[in-house]
Amino acid sequence: MRLKVFRAATTAEALADIRRELGPDAVILGIRRQGRSVEVSAACEPPLDEPVIVAPAARATPLARHNLPAALAARLGGERVEDALAREFRFVALPDGSARPLLLAGPPGAGKTLTAGKLATRAVLAGTPPLLVTTDARRAGAAEQLTAFARILGLSVTVAQTPAALGKALAARAPGQPVLIDTAGTDPFDAADAAFLVALIRAAEAEVVAVLPAGLDADEAAELARAYALLGSRLLVPTRLDQARRLGSVLAAAWAGPLAFAEAGCGPGPADGLIPLTPSLLARRLAGEPLLLEDNAA
Repeated sequence: MRLKVFRAATTAEALADIRRELGPDAVILGIRRQGRSVEVSAACEPPLDEPVIVAPAARATPLARHNLPAALAARLGGERVEDALAREFRFVALPDGSARPLLLAGPPGAGKTLTAGKLATRAVLAGTPPLLVTTDARRAGAAEQLTAFARILGLSVTVAQTPAALGKALAARAPGQPVLIDTAGTDPFDAADAAFLVALIRAAEAEVVAVLPAGLDADEAAELARAYALLGSRLLVPTRLDQARRLGSVLAAAWAGPLAFAEAGCGPGPADGLIPLTPSLLARRLAGEPLLLEDNAA
């Protein structure tokens, strides 16, 4: 998928430029005003006759079972998996939301609410109770699920259904208090969804974390990652890392974004199962080894 940002004096001019360059099938990801101009982000699939890089030897590598994109499989082959992962990907610490609010974004069912509950639990155990906010007014019971986690921790949940309400909620934040923002499942290829998510990000001045479940089709995960990166994400938290047996989508997403690996979600409970990702741990999972108790304690 090709992603590009177009700038013009008016929306109509930007859309005309998009049709001219990307064709009539281009998808509008977001529209925003920048001073006196308009900025429109769009994406399209490459033409069917566009050359495709094929790595004939990719199926012979230890990573073949994970259905990696051919170009990525070629880059990861020929050396120890852990070393290749460390070379091709970034692994960073997940911020705690105290410097900038942490906003979790992803498609429906990705595990954002459970991840927010796990992060809230970690913050409470560290002695820094967070401000917990949900913007999810779409999914039935979404706020109630997060509230159930929060109640156990002695926290309350603020519901902010609009960017303005989110800004007002954050005004009540204590100095240095971590902020965790759970959002509704988003289709980043839908113009209205994308624009609303960008408005929330700006209202909160948030650090955006893309939450994607392991086990997706690798191409689908890569396209989602590119779209969330375009909307402002620079970090990736893959969920269900303990359940998925093929992790090509996880690597494809981080590589395509590009997004830095932060932590990974595993297990259904809010008190555990959020672990820092490292080249060593990811290499072990790619080899089919299970996660260990000490991984969850890390």
